[in-house]
Amino acid sequence: MQHVRLGRTGLNVSRICLGTMTFGLQVDEAGSGAILDHAHEKGITFLDTADVYPLGGDLTTVGRTEEILGRWMQGRRDQFVVATKCFGPTGPNPWDAGNSRRHIMDAIDASLRRLQTDFVDLYQLHFDDRNVPLDETLGALDDLVRVGKVRYVGCSNFLAYRLARAIGVSETKGFARFDSVQPRYNLIFREFERELFPLCIDEGIGVIPYNPIAGGLLSGKHDRSKPPEEGTRFTLGTAGRMYQDRYWHDNVFDTVDQLGKLANEAGIPLPTLAVAWTLANPAITAPIVGASRPDQLDATVAALDTPLDDDLLATLNELTAPYRRGDAPR
Repeated sequence: MQHVRLGRTGLNVSRICLGTMTFGLQVDEAGSGAILDHAHEKGITFLDTADVYPLGGDLTTVGRTEEILGRWMQGRRDQFVVATKCFGPTGPNPWDAGNSRRHIMDAIDASLRRLQTDFVDLYQLHFDDRNVPLDETLGALDDLVRVGKVRYVGCSNFLAYRLARAIGVSETKGFARFDSVQPRYNLIFREFERELFPLCIDEGIGVIPYNPIAGGLLSGKHDRSKPPEEGTRFTLGTAGRMYQDRYWHDNVFDTVDQLGKLANEAGIPLPTLAVAWTLANPAITAPIVGASRPDQLDATVAALDTPLDDDLLATLNELTAPYRRGDAPR
């Protein structure tokens, strides 16, 4: 397993990050443990979760994924870099969500209890909260770093201008600065290449993208002529409709068919090709890969040993160029 620095920090993380958002709903605890075991065997030491996971759940399932991860890590916490997030609703009260000081302070303590640890390596804002001043949010995160509950801070799903503004506030106020961002990124969603990634390169911000195989669509296993298969991201609880809205479109399937042909010609499994293409972008630190079975990790981790030649990269970029625009056709 390769390791790389997270942005400008001195923290080294595995070049592949394991996403755990399916643990506790799509995958039961035994299955989650098997995936974690296999990831550990593959050398993955960077684990990403969130307080609202599992994906597709509701208030009755909040925290279940962190609990599973905490139980699995017992006795070996020091072997992993653990990232979690806050923002989403974790309770019925209006202050049980968002990026206010109140919620951040409550959320980190709850995550630490569930993860059975004294600190998290990377604490991220899951989404931007326009209703809370950045000074308040960043000041709360800075306090968590100063007291040792958090080692580094990052964000997820931030637009470039909001990330730039947050950096400016941190530098002006002397707060801990965002050292990472977690955007959606894959061959069929490339919009952040235009502004976010150049900003991250300039500012030394690590990029740990999620959905590198588009929720499984870039596995090539889905059939547009049939309804989405049960047990996949496209039917998963409250998240199924979101994934269908993102990817379940004829033009996307057309592109996936073409990508599949290119993968076959190159002798590379499509999921491996998709992750290898992501890794080829100089802005990327570590793509977050998920799995519903341990063996699914084999194809994604294989991307580390599958460099794409310049001609293939150029062909992939040309084929998927429309997905760099915000108005990509559906």
